[in-house]
Amino acid sequence: MLSDKSGTTYVAGHRGLAGSAIWRRLEADGWTNLVGRTSADVDLRDREATRRLFDEIRPTTVVIAAARVGGILANDTFPAEFLSENLRIQVNLMDAALEHGVDRLLFLGSSCIYPRLAPQPIKEEYLLTGHLESTNEAYAIAKIAGIMQVQSVRREYGRRWISAMPTNLYGPGDNFSPDGSHVLPALIRRYVNAAETHAPEVVNWGSGSPLREFLHVDDLASAVSFLLDHYDDPSTINVGTGEDHSIRDISAMVADAAGYTGTTRWDTSRADGTPRKLLDVSRLRGLGWNPSIALDDGIAATVQWYRENRDHVRS
Repeated sequence: MLSDKSGTTYVAGHRGLAGSAIWRRLEADGWTNLVGRTSADVDLRDREATRRLFDEIRPTTVVIAAARVGGILANDTFPAEFLSENLRIQVNLMDAALEHGVDRLLFLGSSCIYPRLAPQPIKEEYLLTGHLESTNEAYAIAKIAGIMQVQSVRREYGRRWISAMPTNLYGPGDNFSPDGSHVLPALIRRYVNAAETHAPEVVNWGSGSPLREFLHVDDLASAVSFLLDHYDDPSTINVGTGEDHSIRDISAMVADAAGYTGTTRWDTSRADGTPRKLLDVSRLRGLGWNPSIALDDGIAATVQWYRENRDHVRS
């Protein structure tokens, strides 16, 4: 095993979609000293506050799942904030980790780092080979900088730091807000509300033709735990299912799970984003990890979770 499960492990962003799932999985896998702090406790954009946190907890392992995230609208509307805040969070955490001698760190990125028109499925080596998707390029640049910092620290200081690039995530704890959500939670909110109000029509953004790959957040958490134990390489590694579906087909799955029987209309004046984004996950599968949650099952479970928790989620 490559990681010390008994040492202090700091999960940055442990209340978010990815971080909360990672926390649950690490706990289940025998990590005995997990530490988390909310954004109210520590503002990770503040360099000195981040340093004081590391002085206090002195972690031996760090998982960086903290980030400012959002869907197409949020990314396209606030590119300066997405770039600045994510850069500051990453740099502050990694600099503090380096200063405190953290030997094991996992940086969680995003599949939006890859070129908009990358060959499909997308291999890790396609990074920096073409233009990014314009609607989220600021966020992508921040994540690419994080990968470069991980690789630079490995090369200069010999730390066993790694980075993982998950595909589109969904599941319990997601952001369901109209202005900040990604496509799948937005669809879930829309169809659940339509089913309960007996709306005759649901209007979705775009043409419905783009192809997207979705990974349940519990599968991501399983992969993170696996990588901490089995992966030590400067190259980032993709985390996904290796399967994609059209947004139109995914919306039909959501409508079925929500019990909606009305009409769906597509607003083609809205941007589609990248036409296809499917990760090549052969490297991760070659190490022995595979996802376990089928998309239709995961969507049905997330619809149920949303209905049971909507009063307490970001919606």
